[in-house]
Amino acid sequence: MSSSEDDTPLVQANGRRISSHTDSKMRDATETNGHVDPGVSIRFGPVQAENDVDMADADAAAVPKRKSRSSVGQRKSYAEPESSEEDDQPLSKRRRTSVKHEDPETDDDVPLALNGRKLPKASETAIGEESDSDVPIERKLASQKKKIQQKAEKDAKVTRKPAPPKTTKTAATKRQTNGVKKEPEDVKPSTVKKTAKPTKASDKAALSSQVKRAASSAKSTPVKKEESEEAEDADEEEYRWWEDPTKGDGTIKWTTLEHNGVVFPPPYEPLPKNVKMKYDGIPVTLHPDAEEVAGFFGGMLNATQHVENPTFQKNFFMDFRDILKKTGGAKDPKGNKVDIKDFHKCDFQPIFAYYDNQRQEKKALPPAEKKRLKAEKDAQEAPYMFCMWDGRKQKVGNFRVEPPALFRGRGEHPKTGRVKSRVQPEQITINIGKDAPVPPPPEGHKWKEVKHDQEGTWLAMWQENINGNYKYVMLAANSDVKGQSDYKKFEKARELKHHIGRIRKDYQKNLKHELMVERQKATAVYLIDQFALRAGNEKGEDEAETVGCCSLKYENVTLKPPNKVVFDFLGKDSIRFYDEVEVDAQVFKNLKIFKKAPKKEGDEIFDRLTTSALNKHLSAYMQGLTAKVFRTYNASHTMSTLLKDMKATGNIAEKVKAYNDANRKVAILCNHKRTVAASHANQMEKMSERIKGLRYQRWRLKQQMLDLEPSLKKKKGAKYFEMDEDMDLEWVKEHQAFLVEEQRQKIQKKFEKDNEKLAAEGEKEMKATELESRLQVAKDLEKKFNKENKTGKVEAEGKAPTVDKIEAAITKLEQRIETMELQAQDKEENKEVALGTSKINYIDPRLTVVFSKKFDVPIEKFFSKSLREKFEWAIKSVDEDWEF
Repeated sequence: MSSSEDDTPLVQANGRRISSHTDSKMRDATETNGHVDPGVSIRFGPVQAENDVDMADADAAAVPKRKSRSSVGQRKSYAEPESSEEDDQPLSKRRRTSVKHEDPETDDDVPLALNGRKLPKASETAIGEESDSDVPIERKLASQKKKIQQKAEKDAKVTRKPAPPKTTKTAATKRQTNGVKKEPEDVKPSTVKKTAKPTKASDKAALSSQVKRAASSAKSTPVKKEESEEAEDADEEEYRWWEDPTKGDGTIKWTTLEHNGVVFPPPYEPLPKNVKMKYDGIPVTLHPDAEEVAGFFGGMLNATQHVENPTFQKNFFMDFRDILKKTGGAKDPKGNKVDIKDFHKCDFQPIFAYYDNQRQEKKALPPAEKKRLKAEKDAQEAPYMFCMWDGRKQKVGNFRVEPPALFRGRGEHPKTGRVKSRVQPEQITINIGKDAPVPPPPEGHKWKEVKHDQEGTWLAMWQENINGNYKYVMLAANSDVKGQSDYKKFEKARELKHHIGRIRKDYQKNLKHELMVERQKATAVYLIDQFALRAGNEKGEDEAETVGCCSLKYENVTLKPPNKVVFDFLGKDSIRFYDEVEVDAQVFKNLKIFKKAPKKEGDEIFDRLTTSALNKHLSAYMQGLTAKVFRTYNASHTMSTLLKDMKATGNIAEKVKAYNDANRKVAILCNHKRTVAASHANQMEKMSERIKGLRYQRWRLKQQMLDLEPSLKKKKGAKYFEMDEDMDLEWVKEHQAFLVEEQRQKIQKKFEKDNEKLAAEGEKEMKATELESRLQVAKDLEKKFNKENKTGKVEAEGKAPTVDKIEAAITKLEQRIETMELQAQDKEENKEVALGTSKINYIDPRLTVVFSKKFDVPIEKFFSKSLREKFEWAIKSVDEDWEF
């Protein structure tokens, strides 16, 4: 039989099977016989499309081309990616509605705007262990990752329970002979042991136990406003839900639920009559509804990454014109109608100037006034901040209804700039206990619906108008319910360690499966496991075109013989994912087959696989196993292994850096990349200046030693007392001026704070003359600097100064300098690695607690106050001997 006779009929039938001829022909002549270790990654290397394997020369039988999957029918929401780490967050938390300046060191989940910046070159982004190293850290970590995986497989064999006897294959694997493009159903591996479902009696018993406890708790803790906060806080600490094995059984999430509803944004306040938008240079009068929308755009003119975006402008202007039509249009000063039809003739500068002035005035308010306004706001919102859940006081997360604004979206969202409408009570559904009083809606309004959904963990919900997504009011991150969600997520990842060896063995075997769908499944699981690709979801035409493993397109994968693969696509939040990796020879061959002609640009690589089908296949190994669990497991297990071998020594700063180094390795192996922040260079410059300032202080102390004992210059050597080369007279004068101004500001703030305290105690405030008296210290410092510059000598300072005292001060200063230099090095090394993503979402927080306790580092060095509340269960549940 000829090759065509062998291959063509099978492929032409429906392309389901891969013939032995096709399989052998796709083998590259340069393919090695040995197994290539996966995991070697060369990120941000150049793409050379001309090196891509020409698929037209492959066995191009008349395979009917599979078109890209459309999202018609069950279209996935842009805000609800199936493999997003935000699955446990309420939708309103997932997409920011205002530009916030977050801590660049901790807030790694904030979407990074592209801002038109070019992607960095490979030389600018390679992270090496040494500054002079040209070898990317990914390659150095590859062998380490391989060893960790092999050890994990050995551990899994020891802890895994014996598999049940093999069962006979089902009829589902029989070859279909019709032309329908339906693949055989997934067959669960014979080694999978089914977990016994709890009996109805046990379910009822567990539920009864929960109800009794909740009722008892409700009786013992009645809702009283006069109840002391301290007593409640003490009660909260005593309740250790993670030690309660029955908590979370069944589907009933609560038995009693009381809350006060939601907080609506304030109504729109029209602009002053002298503040108007201009059209073609003429001020125009708008209806308040249209004026409010104009204010959305005008108020954010400083957010250039949005207002200069053509898509943002187009969408805004389209909605703005619609609102103008509905509200009667615009009028000039004489009352004549003005047809606003050209966006570029619109001048929003007067509106921006007004709102910007308001912002500056608010910023300039005295601290006492700011404090008073905040106290008023907190008092108004206090009733909404907590709910009673099964008789226990729980903090509510996002109880504020989002205000109307312009939609930003993540990455290059096609709907960016659209107007987010004001949410009315008639759109909101309340979820509350049957016997609880329903919170009253605003006067003149009513709720859309009141439900008593005991299976839901939401308190209120509504549908927003941009993407049609549902927004939910949920409990706060530090609540029992949210803590249980995190706990279950990491426990699920821990469970995977007992199955990972078997899963890897199966996908290695199925990489050569004769069924196309099985081979695609195995290849996809390989890529997800080895290179931490997200699974990926189908996108609609009105959603950002982001890609994951299952939705990779022809053009996203470039093959470079013998075994290198280049991935290049827009990943989550439209951040470019670029990675050049080495793969198993069989995986390389499979990708050749998946790219076979007549496939072309726009066609999907895994055309017989969906994320849901892949997750269904994975769940056969372990209940609840999805592609996302691999990322959590790989991150946590790798960190666990690194921490076991770690011997963190030195001071606190050195130990923190050791932890961050391990975290960075995990982040790199898991592809938790980020673009370098625009503010990074400025922040590094500020840190450098602070370190330089400390070195200047050290020089002044050394000069004071000479002032007390000139003979030290001969004893210690003249070089010891020299000023650092990078400090010239011009810089010294600038730094001295900075120190004087800094002293003035400190005195001013202290004076204001003291006056606030006096006013709060009902005493008379200090006069301005007292401030002038205090500011004399700054004036004296300025005179001292001027004298030093003139004479070249620094007089000893302080009470009864001695050489020993000054040397002790120098030692402390050198420790501060060393600590800051470590922090600067850490910050520079982390500039393109999202440490927070790993630490918060993927690395089991109990591992961070173990490090904290094992090496005696305060947990505050790793978790902020909000994270300590979120991970209270982790902090209180493990000791330094706990293992993932």
